[in-house]
Amino acid sequence: MTEWKLGGLVDAAALITSELTGNVISHAKGTGEFFELVLRRRGGLLILEVADSYQWRMPELRKPGPDDLSGRGLLIVDALSENWGIRPRDPGKTVWAHLAVNRI
Repeated sequence: MTEWKLGGLVDAAALITSELTGNVISHAKGTGEFFELVLRRRGGLLILEVADSYQWRMPELRKPGPDDLSGRGLLIVDALSENWGIRPRDPGKTVWAHLAVNRI
């Protein structure tokens, strides 16, 4: 990201990456397949993608209760990114998030 002159996005990108990869580790564990992380710059966006081969559960944005110990990851992704979404693939899915380069 330094080479792309996006050093100001490192914290947000690291937190989003942590939340998305953490979801794979927590919810797709035991599938024995793969997960993949891709970071790329396209125009005015930094694109983060986390793909996995677990096809039985699609992530969903939900509001956890005040006493819940988990369930805030996608809320964090939603708050930090310009937009995000889920793209089904065979097998599994890709969860992506966009960060605007001009926000640094």
